Amino acid sequence: MDLKVIVVFALIAVALHAPVSDAKPISLVERCWCRSTVNTVPQRRIRELKFLHTPNCPFQVIAKLKNNKEVCINPETKWLQQYLMNALNKMKKA
Repeated sequence: MDLKVIVVFALIAVALHAPVSDAKPISLVERCWCRSTVNTVPQRRIRELKFLHTPNCPFQVIAKLKNNKEVCINPETKWLQQYLMNALNKMKKA
């Protein structure tokens, strides 16, 4: 058998048995989820809120709407600030 064919089969065998990594490139890990934020989202359209704080990004608030869209809300929005204060007060009482 030709040496080139043997080398190709060996490379294919190594490639098929190599472990697959779930690690993401650094550029994706360090990227902020929210690149832009909105100030006005009707509260009745929000299904849930997610709060993210990563080392390289500012505090981020992601709202999942009832139509399954996700939008980033400005954390400085007045109603959101009040919501967070109420949540903290409830946690202190409990």
